[in-house]
Formats: sequence, structure tokens, C-alpha cells
Amino acid sequence: MHPTSVNFGVRHLVATSATDTVTREELRRAIEELFAGDGEIALFYFAGHGHIEATGGYLCSSDVKTGNDGIPLAEIMTLANKSRFANRVIVLDSCHSGVAGGSAMEQRLAEISAGVTILTASTDEQYASEVNGEGVFTSLLVDALGGAAANLVGEVTPGSVYAHVDQSLGPWAQRPVFKTNVDRFVSLRKVQPLLELAELRRISDFFPSAGYQLQLEPSYEPERHESWLADPQGIPAPHPEHTAVFKVLQKYNRVGLLVPEGAPHMWHAAMESKTVRLTALGEHYRRLAEKDRICESPLVS
Repeated sequence: MHPTSVNFGVRHLVATSATDTVTREELRRAIEELFAGDGEIALFYFAGHGHIEATGGYLCSSDVKTGNDGIPLAEIMTLANKSRFANRVIVLDSCHSGVAGGSAMEQRLAEISAGVTILTASTDEQYASEVNGEGVFTSLLVDALGGAAANLVGEVTPGSVYAHVDQSLGPWAQRPVFKTNVDRFVSLRKVQPLLELAELRRISDFFPSAGYQLQLEPSYEPERHESWLADPQGIPAPHPEHTAVFKVLQKYNRVGLLVPEGAPHMWHAAMESKTVRLTALGEHYRRLAEKDRICESPLVS
């Protein structure tokens, strides 16, 4: 799958100046049309000004004058909650956007229907920061969708996007908000995986059971010091089949699936005849491979 594959059909509304605007009516109609359809996933992304007061939160279009004449977040949530789409994702990069999806009377109570996910730049009390004219949240969102938040099969989900944004912001910065009511995360984007899927599927062949430790020995390591070529010292020569396996095991090690036991590096593990074992993440993917559940994901439309 090419990293730049298109995952969504996009309708793009942009207000760039006093003469190039997006009115309240245009924005509301677009949101209404988005959630009026039927399919796998509908995603609404808004970057702009937000407003909050006692009556709730609002998204501000170009013609807003007071803030509360914008589009109520409660109205957007009603459209999303009642939509027939299997998955509805709302991403808001605006001040006070964390109010979305909360009860009008008590923000600690979430009011989101099954299949709805909300990811916002800040809490209901915070402003959304900008650096050099770009929203900090949006910059991190783009980074996440570009692959920084992808799992080992190349899928970027709302949960992994939130984790990336949350980890990238310091404890004193704006805090992203994540609310969801789903059985499983939908993939927002498919990028080039860190490992070839054919190599990842082999993990259950190398490690046939939970807790299994794979024994290595020097024939797995292809590198030899020059002095050993003249005086092998009883060290067995590299074996082509073993070195091919070791190459895959090294990739597992680099992405956190596997660690050597009693050795600081994979080279030492092979040359000192140590074992390697799976990490908790490696065990997770071993179980997936064992159940034949590591496969290409279809594009979202």
C-alpha cells in the first residue's frame, strides 16, 4: 500500500480571507449532508475558532459576530448520534472543543451514541495553541496520520492518533480530549507498515507457543571479525537459512517485538548462544498471526 493512498472522499471548505468565507449556513449544511449518508465511516474535521458559554460550545463560521451565533456543538452531536454511518468520527481543533459530547447539564457525563468517536485539541476550559500560524494539534494530527501513529500493520486509528498527540504535548500544555463509544477502532488511514506483513506473519512460526524462547547460536550471525577468518576458534560458519531467520528476528527487535535474554544486543545473543523471547507486544502479534488475523486492511471510503 502506497503511503499516499487516498482513504476518504473529501469535501473541503476553507475560509482564507474577508472575501473568501464560509458562512454558518454553508458549514451547517455541509455537516448535515456529511452525516446524512450511509456507509462505513464519516469523518468531520474542523480547524478554526470556538466559543463557549453557559449554554454550551459553538463552532464559529466566518460570519459569526458574538460566538453563540455559531453552530452549537450539541447540534453537531445530534446529527452524528443519529447518523446511519457505522462509524462517525469528529475531530476539532478549536478552543474549548472538549465540551463536545458532554451533557448540557453536566460535562462529566458523556452523551455519545454507539459508533461515535470525538477527538479534540483541548478541554472545555482551554484555548487551542498555535505556533507560526499553525495549530499545534493539527500539526500533530498530520504527523500521526502520516505514519507516526501507525501500528505494525500500518493502520492509524483514532485511539493511536490520540495517544500520539497526548504523548507529544507536555503536562502543562493544552490537553487533548478523547471520547468514544465503539466496539473496535476503525482505521483512519493505511500507511506503509514498519515490517513486511509476510515477515510479521512468520512470528508464530518462530515462536509456536506463549513464552517460547528461540535458541540462537553463532551460525545465525552473518558478521565475522577478520581475525576469526584466519583462526575460526571453533566458531561455526554462518548458515544461510539461519542468517535469513536472524535478519527477520533483528527487525522484530527493532520494533519492540522481541528481546534477547542475557545479552545486550542481538549480535551477542547469537555469538554467545543465548535465547530470544517475545515482548508483550510481540506476544500480541504472535496470537494474531496464529489466528491468521494479520492481513491487508481495505481502504476506507
